[in-house]
Amino acid sequence: MKLFKPRPRPEPGEIVLVIGLGNPGADYEETRHNVGFLVVDEMAARLGVAFKDAGHCSLADNGSLYDRRVILAKPQTYMNRSGGAVRGLLKAHGLEPADLLVVHDDLDIEFGKVRLKRTGGDGGQRGIRSIIASLGGGDFSRIRVGIGRGTERGNEADYVLSPFTRHERGELNAVIDTAVDRIFEWIRIWDRNRIPEGRKGD
Repeated sequence: MKLFKPRPRPEPGEIVLVIGLGNPGADYEETRHNVGFLVVDEMAARLGVAFKDAGHCSLADNGSLYDRRVILAKPQTYMNRSGGAVRGLLKAHGLEPADLLVVHDDLDIEFGKVRLKRTGGDGGQRGIRSIIASLGGGDFSRIRVGIGRGTERGNEADYVLSPFTRHERGELNAVIDTAVDRIFEWIRIWDRNRIPEGRKGD
């Protein structure tokens, strides 16, 4: 049984949902795992919107870009349980996974690099794993913001929850700007980016 029914090809003015992944609370604000929050915060600033309680365990607000309604959201469930919030937001707005872009940190990409991924598995990222489990598949787009793996393998949990170094903080604004630019481009050509029903892989 499919969780989401396919819609006809979208027309200008329809909705896209951009989710930033992270952990709520002051203790996590400056950590590598929260770079998804940092990116959507910058996007909200560019669009002139402010996050507020939107139900579904999320902070969200609406903006407009390229004749499309853009919903920005930050799940407040902690990273490992992001899926329920994402599924709730999609259903509340009558959307399907093809209308979704998730922004998250990625250990397998070096710091400073930003990549778009259109479908696929979780790559070990637990927030993405939770979303895939909740949606019944990985047919949604992602912006992967590289944070690297640090110097010691086996300590990934501590690493992602640690703050950026002074050197990284000096470059972080440029990385965030690049990620937001990639999101804007994804939204601009979103009707061509939508993943056909049943398509798998990258």
